[in-house]
Amino acid sequence: MNIALYGKTFNEEFRPYIRELFRKLTENNTRLSVYKSFYDYIRAETGLTPAVSSIYSNYNDFDPASELMISIGGDGTFLESIPYVIRYDIPVIGINSGRLGFLAYISKEGIIKAFDAIFSNNFDIEYRTMIHFLNPVNGFDGLNYALNEITIQKSGSSMITIDAFVNEEFLNTYWTDGLIISTPTGSTAYSLSAAGPIVVPGSGSFIIAPIASHNMTVRPLIIPDDTIITLKVKSRTGKFLVTADNRTVESESGQKFTLGKADYQLKMLRLPHTSFYSTIRNKLMWGVDKRN
Repeated sequence: MNIALYGKTFNEEFRPYIRELFRKLTENNTRLSVYKSFYDYIRAETGLTPAVSSIYSNYNDFDPASELMISIGGDGTFLESIPYVIRYDIPVIGINSGRLGFLAYISKEGIIKAFDAIFSNNFDIEYRTMIHFLNPVNGFDGLNYALNEITIQKSGSSMITIDAFVNEEFLNTYWTDGLIISTPTGSTAYSLSAAGPIVVPGSGSFIIAPIASHNMTVRPLIIPDDTIITLKVKSRTGKFLVTADNRTVESESGQKFTLGKADYQLKMLRLPHTSFYSTIRNKLMWGVDKRN
């Protein structure tokens, strides 16, 4: 099996688990491609010299023959791995080497069990909706899409004004610190901290959630994901920030953005006995009695 590995760093507690992972991959005759800076980090921090078939350092030298991407880190690292796989339609799975992880849901203790299932072809592919800019935004180097959310945010102390339209119909003028346009996958990310609802992936919707709205009656709104969203942004400072997942650029006041559902989806590898419901139950500690 051809596997690509992406990561940045990990804490000392994860060292024995990275050894377990490489041992498991070697036992199964994996053809391994590793992100260069991560490969160098592993060698320096653990003394391991993993047997690899190739090293990649950018999108151009990534191995398109990879059949699976393994992201090691947290959800931020998982998001960084997406540009490498989305153009080749390669599924991705995340090993959580830190704390909370909705996307990187495999615990370090569960690595062996997870890869027993993977090498036995005992898994499913889950398709996750992406959102993208219909009019390309300068500064994103063509990466005009997001798995979690696209946001418009103030860059100084003053609020920004955002005129929002859905399918060319006026929705609202938001006087706010920012506006989050979230996919269901992103409903457990930034949108959740802005009082947005948790939405099940595959439900066919987007969430529009204001950040610290000046008008207290304005609340997050769920809309169909075949809706075209248009945002016209004004800022007193003359500038504001635009983000697509973990990528951020600065824009000039008066800009107009058009957003919609991407015509491609991210493939996420889903293991047996795991689901979105079990993930939110475990990560958010639903049903746990904290009184003791």
